[in-house]
Amino acid sequence: MTTDTDAPNFLFLENGRRIAYHKTGGKTPTVIFFGGFMSDMEGSKALALEEYCKAQGQAYIRFDYSGHGSSSGEFRDGTIGDWKEDALAVVQKLTDGPVLIIGSSMGGWIGLLVALEVKDRLSAFIGIAPAPDFTRDLMWDSYSPEIQEKLRRDGVYYEPSEYSDEPYAISYRLIEEGDNHLLLGGPIELDCPVRLIHGQRDEDVPARWSQRISDALVSVDVEITYIKNGDHRLSSDKDLKRLCLTLDTLLET
Repeated sequence: MTTDTDAPNFLFLENGRRIAYHKTGGKTPTVIFFGGFMSDMEGSKALALEEYCKAQGQAYIRFDYSGHGSSSGEFRDGTIGDWKEDALAVVQKLTDGPVLIIGSSMGGWIGLLVALEVKDRLSAFIGIAPAPDFTRDLMWDSYSPEIQEKLRRDGVYYEPSEYSDEPYAISYRLIEEGDNHLLLGGPIELDCPVRLIHGQRDEDVPARWSQRISDALVSVDVEITYIKNGDHRLSSDKDLKRLCLTLDTLLET
């Protein structure tokens, strides 16, 4: 279903969650954007990709995980597994044929998890500052003993965010459940073209994460682009043009 209005469509899941999305019709592969932690589908990367795909006549989907944006649920109740279920449902219920997944930050982790489930349909994968395993490696292991104890005791820690006036509500359940989906401890069994884009001034997800992903991937068609002055968001006009050019090159091949 294609919409040209500002109001999203909704995908109703059997578990009761309601997932908001926008879908643009066109040729395959369907390009699907997976957003980041506490982000939504109205961000600059999601919209720039939509504009590019419309101009190219390419099928495209952007969506919100549960607890994000216009979808149902509370952010603090969600887990990596929940958000993977949401994203997998979007792929399985809203698309036919080949797909090309683009994941930003946490969306890089969710995107890789979903890609492994639909790898027979996966034409390519793009990661933008992809952050697999961040709940363990970049959260729990970096927290002080005092914060770890607070999480165990209270079940939640309100982490200040430079991207929002509101702190992130980090639940202990998010971190514990995330351990069920860790990827970097073994091979990532994807054998498709993969392009990773990472800012070397990323203070949230170290640039070395993209190299770790490359090392774990089975695919030999992996390229990493490092942006010397790039931050975590990679949302400047130049960054967005680079992202669309990366997508364009993959679609041509």
